[in-house]
Amino acid sequence: MKKMIGAVFASLLLATPAWAAPSSVTLSVTNMTCVTCPVTVRMALGKVDGVSKAAVDFEKKEAVVTFDDAKTTVAALIKATTDAGYPSSVKRGQKR
Repeated sequence: MKKMIGAVFASLLLATPAWAAPSSVTLSVTNMTCVTCPVTVRMALGKVDGVSKAAVDFEKKEAVVTFDDAKTTVAALIKATTDAGYPSSVKRGQKR
């Protein structure tokens, strides 16, 4: 019985993909000229596979994005905002 439990446990460990830690990045977002612009930016980021949260602040002109780094990259996040008409870049002091 112990061998069977051990075999099941071992097969589950091998079959489970490596868990990526959630990552977070703050993006400086340009071209936001009205209070509804953050909605468009948030929606664009939300369409990127792996994004779990996107908080966009109009006054600060920034977006704080939480994402699964096994599913997406910071470059993909920047592309999403840029394609929506709001170019962005990693805020100074943030890791890429």
